Amino acid sequence: MNQRLERLVDWLREKDIDFAFVQAKANVFYLSGFYSEPHERLIGIFVFPNAEPVMVCPNMEKPQAIAAGWEYDIISYSDSENYWELIENYLHKRNQIGNSIAIEQEHISYSRANALNNIYKNANFISVEEKMHSLRLIKDDQELAILKQAAQLADFGVEVGVSAIKSGKTEMDILALIEYELKRKGIREMSFSTMVLTGAKTADPHGNPGITEINRGDFVLFDLGVVLDGYCSDITRTVVYQEINDEQRRIYETVLAAQNASLSICSVGTRIGDIDKAARNYITKAGYGEYFPHRIGHGLGIDVHEFPSMSENNDDLLQEGAVFTVEPGIYVPNVGGVRIEDDIVITKEGFESLTKYPKELTIV
Repeated sequence: MNQRLERLVDWLREKDIDFAFVQAKANVFYLSGFYSEPHERLIGIFVFPNAEPVMVCPNMEKPQAIAAGWEYDIISYSDSENYWELIENYLHKRNQIGNSIAIEQEHISYSRANALNNIYKNANFISVEEKMHSLRLIKDDQELAILKQAAQLADFGVEVGVSAIKSGKTEMDILALIEYELKRKGIREMSFSTMVLTGAKTADPHGNPGITEINRGDFVLFDLGVVLDGYCSDITRTVVYQEINDEQRRIYETVLAAQNASLSICSVGTRIGDIDKAARNYITKAGYGEYFPHRIGHGLGIDVHEFPSMSENNDDLLQEGAVFTVEPGIYVPNVGGVRIEDDIVITKEGFESLTKYPKELTIV
């Protein structure tokens, strides 16, 4: 049994839980190495404290699960079969008790929780969410190697985008080129919908790219990431096209200094909320506090947003091997916005930035 499964098994024994049912895509991948998008179908893993685990997956995906290294039982099913009947027969055949069942309360649907409850009428449901978050929080050497490669590809995506900026080009023109060049490098999936915004649209932190053309004096903001071997990257860079005014320069330099303030305290033992406060205090003193509406960042790994939450009220302490983003921003309506984002890993010495595309103010 791999170490990740063993750590979950140890927790089940410690908490005297009969079994865990894990079916969120990221958690299934973390425990098994099998990465698949099941859509409406069920792919899940039953983990027991005193027996080998079992996977549930469609017949179509069974060969991929085995190829990914799953060496235990698989309950496979066709689209015409009721997989809950197959699960019930399997669990009863193995005499698995279900008085206490750990489930992902943030991910399991009502119908699936109800189906489990129909198998074990008086079961007590316990959340496995916090345990899975803690297991995934600290990345091992193999995960870090993949995350570094994913960050390099994100750097490349920004490089492609910046090189493509020209008068008359639209946001979607440049976005399409970025994703095309990344696909040529073997990237099948982006971490999230790629964002290329220009002009006043950059003042929307979650803006939607369209056919807006790039004009002289515009901020151009890139926010993108790739999925590589099941792990995500996430980078944001903002540049200016041809010329810059004093307010734009002030906004950019404030954001860059705010990010540096946060990065300067990124080390083992730092309170996570203080990372947010360092940037927020700097931006507020510069007079732009009301224009920084989001937290400083988020955890990064199999999911593009995972633990830890890098918000100012998080009292947890940074640990070696934690990976997260640091991404302050200022967004002024009718003027534009700047965000600078990097992927960070905490090391014994402090931190390492996985994304390395230049951050100095760039006028294209």
